[in-house]
Amino acid sequence: MTRIALVVSDVDGTLITKDKALTDGARDAVRRLHEAGIGFTITSSRPTIGMRFLIEPLAITLPIGAFNGSSIVDPQLKPIEQHLIPAQAVARSLEVLNEFGIDIWLFTNENWLTRNGDGEYVPNEKRAIRADPTVVTDFSPYLAAACKIVGSSSDPALLQRCEAAMLKAVGTQATAVRSQSYYLDVTPPGRDKGTFVEAMAKRLSIPTDQVATIGDMQNDLAMFKKSGLSIAMGNATDDVKQQATQVTASNEDDGFAGAIEMILRNNATG
Repeated sequence: MTRIALVVSDVDGTLITKDKALTDGARDAVRRLHEAGIGFTITSSRPTIGMRFLIEPLAITLPIGAFNGSSIVDPQLKPIEQHLIPAQAVARSLEVLNEFGIDIWLFTNENWLTRNGDGEYVPNEKRAIRADPTVVTDFSPYLAAACKIVGSSSDPALLQRCEAAMLKAVGTQATAVRSQSYYLDVTPPGRDKGTFVEAMAKRLSIPTDQVATIGDMQNDLAMFKKSGLSIAMGNATDDVKQQATQVTASNEDDGFAGAIEMILRNNATG
């Protein structure tokens, strides 16, 4: 197998635990990557501000991919490449989420906006990204500035049906995919974690088959398809595991560290 030169990891459900904590095992694993001369970065459906807490403890010096890779920022969170959802697709996405009765969040580069500050998953997101939402009565003033729209629901089957309806409604004007069983993300068209992998490989002047990716959800499949080695977390659903090269333990059992061990072992024997 080709030697790996870059590792790109998802964050929630992969790099951190369900309590949004970075374990000592994960820190040590990334340190070992650095020592082996292997690049490391992260991409996530999270907004830019929700990635900040990982940069220093993991000594990340490469660009990172926020909003499912549609925004690429440097380690100081300054935009390198940013894409927005077309305003028409934003309006249609909001209509679909309203039709399904799903709680809606709209993210700009600077703000997290919601009409319901007491929404079921607001506390979860506040803990995850370490920021508070801005409560608004109307999303209309922000249609031209949307980096991501999120529909949140504790009903996975409802969200899956909404995803299918969303894909039909927005067509090629946006990307719609679940990042968690309870989150449906709508992001700019033609941009995903796979295009982020391609952008990073180009930046480092390496072929994409020298990239390893680690993830747990449907939105990670795009980067699995673009990388030479893909590792699914033990907590991933079966359809995600089936499309990965390898499977590691869950994020509650230091599966990320286990994935890094697989990569280091691959390089030692490759």
